[in-house]
Amino acid sequence: MCAAAVLMLVGCGQRHARYGPDLASAEELPEKLDADCTTLTVGDPETPVTVHLHEDPRCPYCEEFETAGGGPQLREAMLDRRVGAEYTLASFLDDRVGGTGSKKAVNALRAALEEGKFVEYHEVLYANQPEESTDGHTDAYLLQLAGKVKGLGGPEFDAAVRSMKYRGFVTDSQKAYERAGGAREPEAPVNPPR
Repeated sequence: MCAAAVLMLVGCGQRHARYGPDLASAEELPEKLDADCTTLTVGDPETPVTVHLHEDPRCPYCEEFETAGGGPQLREAMLDRRVGAEYTLASFLDDRVGGTGSKKAVNALRAALEEGKFVEYHEVLYANQPEESTDGHTDAYLLQLAGKVKGLGGPEFDAAVRSMKYRGFVTDSQKAYERAGGAREPEAPVNPPR
């Protein structure tokens, strides 16, 4: 299944940038699915430094990083071709706080990669992140947010979001996150003896 996904990316899920001294906008950053089929890579592959981020789209700490913390500086460094980024997308918060919002958002981000719009959609999702406890990443909300990204949306993207087309990617990406030492599903609570 991984090999099929990689072959499909050659035509549409991979974006190559036109490089000059630096890039003008995030829309020009190259993006692709790495050979491991769980890591999304963004930026010039020849940069001397690569930052690997592990993110759950429902996570308020990830949102803080992406919108007000180091995220804006990381973006500038990618545009200047000083740094590249790798993303491993997690969905552990669905198990912790209930719902399916993380899984749906990860699926939608993967669908955006197929359209060459991962970077832009990623930014829009974090800029419009619902409260962690509300499970607000519904199909309707994810499609509404796609409307904020020029060139994203349409029958293929919409169908991928509604059908959870990249369910296997969502599962494999969460497992990659766990292998890297990230949070796992919560264990059953242990009741102390009385």
